[in-house]
Amino acid sequence: MRKIKEVLRLKWERGLSNRQVAAACGISRPTVSEYLRRAAEAELGWPLPEDLSEAQLEQRLFPPPPDLPAQARGIPDWKRIHDELRGKNVTLFLLWQEYREANPDGYQYSWFCEHYRAWQGKLDLVMRQDHRAGEKLFVDYAGHTVPVIDRTTGEIHEAQVFVAVMGASNYTCAEATWSQTLPDWIGSHIRAFEFLGGVPELVVPDNLRSGVSKAHRYEPDLNPYMVSSPFARSQHSMSGTGLRPYIRPV
Repeated sequence: MRKIKEVLRLKWERGLSNRQVAAACGISRPTVSEYLRRAAEAELGWPLPEDLSEAQLEQRLFPPPPDLPAQARGIPDWKRIHDELRGKNVTLFLLWQEYREANPDGYQYSWFCEHYRAWQGKLDLVMRQDHRAGEKLFVDYAGHTVPVIDRTTGEIHEAQVFVAVMGASNYTCAEATWSQTLPDWIGSHIRAFEFLGGVPELVVPDNLRSGVSKAHRYEPDLNPYMVSSPFARSQHSMSGTGLRPYIRPV
């Protein structure tokens, strides 16, 4: 049973903040905000009517969805949804929110996700890549930087985000550095190996300048330090796409 009454009491009678209410009830702050929003839309105030039970309160705040035909509720354009998901910072939840704004009587998020996955499953098949545990570590910099504010001067510096992901488990290591230059690139690898507690058989970088001097489908030129220094052996092979060299760490 939802803790709606307790949330309303702590907020309206005790005057606690949403954060304090969430901590007291053991729920998230967005849930507290959602309860308060629904209570306001239901034109409820404090104290609540004495004859209003918890179940009745929940029914008023969370009424069952209207029994409408599919066309009246709005069928999402799955092709447009699929295309927009390729954009940066776009998530399925964000697109569902936009869908509900345009269709107030539309479907819930679970239905939205289930039917999108079903539609996606009908697309052309792609080659499945299988990764052995501990074999490959995929490394690259994230597309976005992170602003770091100097507390003394207020100046904002943009930090780069290095990300390393194990192919089989998706176990991820990430850190921020000031640049994508070779010293930061090598240092991030070393700290990633320390975080993982070992080294993979292969390191798979993308075509950034610190790792690949010249991109080529079949014979890319790797940064000399990556293949001839103590950091790695000189041997490497090409991936299935021909775009990413495999580096074998010592």
